[in-house]
Amino acid sequence: MCDAMAALLDGHTLFAKSSDRPPGEAQVVEWRRRRPRPSGGALRTQYLTIDDAGAGALLGSRPTWTWGLEHGLNEHGVAIGNEQIWTVDDPRLAPAALTGLDLVRLGLERARHAEEAIAVLTGLIEAHGQGGIADRDEHKAYFSSFLVADGREAWALETSGRSWAAQRVDCSERGLAMSNRVSISEGWTLASADVRAEGDFDRWRRASSPTDHADKRLAVTSPCARSADEVASPAAMAGALRDHDGAPWGRPDDDAEPAVTPLPPPVVDRRGTGVSVCMHLSGVQATTASMIASLPTDGGVIRTWCLLGSPCVGIFVPLFPFDAAGVVGELSLATTWQRFRALRDRVEQARCDDPASTAVLAAIRSVWAPLERELWEEADAHAPADPATRAASTATIWPRIHAALLSLGV
Repeated sequence: MCDAMAALLDGHTLFAKSSDRPPGEAQVVEWRRRRPRPSGGALRTQYLTIDDAGAGALLGSRPTWTWGLEHGLNEHGVAIGNEQIWTVDDPRLAPAALTGLDLVRLGLERARHAEEAIAVLTGLIEAHGQGGIADRDEHKAYFSSFLVADGREAWALETSGRSWAAQRVDCSERGLAMSNRVSISEGWTLASADVRAEGDFDRWRRASSPTDHADKRLAVTSPCARSADEVASPAAMAGALRDHDGAPWGRPDDDAEPAVTPLPPPVVDRRGTGVSVCMHLSGVQATTASMIASLPTDGGVIRTWCLLGSPCVGIFVPLFPFDAAGVVGELSLATTWQRFRALRDRVEQARCDDPASTAVLAAIRSVWAPLERELWEEADAHAPADPATRAASTATIWPRIHAALLSLGV
């Protein structure tokens, strides 16, 4: 399960994505340099070897065992994230090919704007298909939907095998939120030949698969994505990504005492009981990484806020990823992710002891909230500055996070 949002604002687009994966699966944030296209070169993805088209520089978040990415953004200001969806086609029957994570990375490597990313993704799907295990813990294959955005527009892309439909969203519609369900129906802008013949991508939705678990989270993310310019902000998206089946909370721009809502009950059913945007299905699914990005329309500085682990017990780290030394290298270490996992485990154990208790989570937030607010304010102040000033500020981030982790006993 995953959730993604894009808000189309004046002069830039905000993109946000949470990655819900097996609870023990480490995820890291990595910066990758530009790679020229080799003559006749080949590229090895998770399961396939394909032609190497070269790559632009990118920042992406990936489970440590995968080649592909759950979400990321590139030097051209394109952001992509994927979500699992259930369709009438059985992904278990598909031969190993490209996974949804492979497609996220390939789209970021090759696209200079959102519409080109849609062409890259759909071209790869039609040429190579989708298939292969993308969830190693559950030995599970699945098909994906994708949220693709740049500074001017956003696209929803939903797929099933080699079939696909894509819908463009522009500023007149303000924004878009996606979760784990087919939603395009007849509203597609572009589609594969078989979908064009049918006319309605809802024909590919598996009727037996409940949508309540996705609709419940969309009730939080959709208003955030479609809110007006004066409301939509990176801080508002951070608050939504921390939602525990209630009002969004934990905004980095809020200097009041950090609001804390209890974790949802550790049970899930067809009605969506137990699910929330900040996922805590103990032993089944958890949010293992999140990202927010600001994608400028013309020029401007590309910014991102990256988080390892669960949003409620973590910190969104502000970065200028395409400056020299604009990334915190410790975010690329699985050992860093494990420290945040220990905080999530602590909170979930407290829930088991007392489902109504928020004391453990409140203690963690009391450490993170002031530091997160401080780092965000510093990054905002340095955003108009030269890259050297921003890099000097970025270099001070990890020592403060490390000290906070030590104070929390991890």
